[in-house]
Amino acid sequence: MKMKSRILILGATGYVGRSLVARLARSDWAQPVAGVRRAADFGDVPTVRCEATDATALGAALRDVDGVVSCVAGPASVMVAHAEALARALAATQAPPRLVFLSSMAVYGDAVGLVDEAWPLSGEGDYGQAKVAAENTLAGVEDAVVLRPGCIFGPKSPQWTERIARLLVARRLGDLGAMGDGCSNLVFVDDVTAAIEAALRRPRDAASRTFNLAMPDAPRWNDYFMAFGEQLGAVPVPRIPGWRMRMETRLLAPPLKVLEIVAARLGRRGGVPPPIPPSLLRLWGQDIRLDVSKATHGLGVRWTPLDEGLRRAAAA
Repeated sequence: MKMKSRILILGATGYVGRSLVARLARSDWAQPVAGVRRAADFGDVPTVRCEATDATALGAALRDVDGVVSCVAGPASVMVAHAEALARALAATQAPPRLVFLSSMAVYGDAVGLVDEAWPLSGEGDYGQAKVAAENTLAGVEDAVVLRPGCIFGPKSPQWTERIARLLVARRLGDLGAMGDGCSNLVFVDDVTAAIEAALRRPRDAASRTFNLAMPDAPRWNDYFMAFGEQLGAVPVPRIPGWRMRMETRLLAPPLKVLEIVAARLGRRGGVPPPIPPSLLRLWGQDIRLDVSKATHGLGVRWTPLDEGLRRAAAA
């Protein structure tokens, strides 16, 4: 019987990481290995503890694996340090495994229009700039594949499903008018993990190394909020006037963010109303649409329709 490929998943306790572990565990070709910072329960899936910014620990974790996927998230400084440590660890490995690095559409900054993978990288805020720096650090890694997803939604997605649902149910979010007319660039979590799996299995001599990920017909944010609100039964979905959103971002967001940080440290994250920072409002109005033709044809991703993704997200 053919041996399964061992795939190390760094950041395995995060949303995409856990989804990827589950997907590969169900496959007939891969044996996932969950890379974790502290002890975590992954059932029958083996785990390895390593600090994401420790090149020596990463080097030890890379031994005897056929592929490595970086889903590491966190503060900007951690993401940059992780990329530097990972590059050093791979360079010191005699036969480095295939690397798939999960970046973000945030590398495109305030770009507008149809944006393909050749678009200049400027980054938006600390997060976007950290992803640009990480990509630049890993650019010299032979045979690495970089994925740039848009906004990842799906069952229990903390940012683009659970947070949005709480705001809709609380009637703090709805039709934003011109402020919500930007393209959402939504991508269902299963499509992201499918793209990662395809990237791990693609031929080593394949030309393309960087792929945008988003549903080709991604809705405007307003349309997403309206459709999701209907799925949740939070109807009628209200029209939110501009003055109210400005009050949310300028007056309410700063203290709510402080409370959210404190609650997270105390393990009580769900009890604090989610803030709407100015960065979210800018994103909801940004007229950027990811060109995903390379992922569609080069990785063979079959994109989950919005209505199906919403049904599954709302039912979770």
